[in-house]
Amino acid sequence: MTEEYSSQKDYIDKVKGIAETRQEEVETALKNAFRKHIEKREVEVIIFSDMTSNDLASAIYSYQLILKPLLACCSIAGRAIERDLGMKNLDTYSPHLDKENANIIAGYIKAFLPPYIELPAIVGIDRIWYIDKEIRKGKGRWEKLIVVALNKFGNNTFFKRKFEADREEFEIDTGAPPKGDIQIGIDIKRIEARRDIHKRCDEIVNKATKLKAVYPEVKFGVVIYYPFIQEQINIQNRLASPYIDCVVFASESDSSVETSIKLLLSKLGFIKR
Repeated sequence: MTEEYSSQKDYIDKVKGIAETRQEEVETALKNAFRKHIEKREVEVIIFSDMTSNDLASAIYSYQLILKPLLACCSIAGRAIERDLGMKNLDTYSPHLDKENANIIAGYIKAFLPPYIELPAIVGIDRIWYIDKEIRKGKGRWEKLIVVALNKFGNNTFFKRKFEADREEFEIDTGAPPKGDIQIGIDIKRIEARRDIHKRCDEIVNKATKLKAVYPEVKFGVVIYYPFIQEQINIQNRLASPYIDCVVFASESDSSVETSIKLLLSKLGFIKR
């Protein structure tokens, strides 16, 4: 990394002081809040301060499942590994490291590890990160369901498309045909909090405006996940734009997705006959 760009160490160093202050405050608050329910127990503790980088590398190489919990303890994610170490496409949950890469990672994270950590604590941290990852994966599946339904009921093949407007590149979640002038563009959005409505809707309108500036005849549709059913009209009102041809809402069920996509394609004139 050059001096103009930050590494993970730079990011952590910037927040280390306030993080340590918060840690002390949280510990005090927890002790006071749950003082009647706190008891001391004997637990196994991993002493990282006694390890050499070689010890750590050997452990990571021999038991690669431990990589993610170790990284979580350091506030390091896969993107930081790729950025700082140049290791591309590393699956931190199911890594396939050779000895050289295990040594490189061990040397990299050694300085970030705490002097020690209780075994139940590191297991708990891993559980939290894993649950978060699986939830995000599930949300990604919903977006894939939309594309599958578009290809199932549409009269064209849908792919992720890119276009350029005002010397800036934009990406459409899916569009048709796969190559050449875009005839139909579909924006797929999950909006799961009321406070995100304005930002997400502005993003959609901006993309639709840019797309129609390049392809005036294109049809632009939007598929939205928004769990506050009675307030979906608010989104429809914010997306009332001459650049947006159709807005539909879909929940996570297959039937809801298929019904919404059929309606969308029918309104846009792209449904399979």
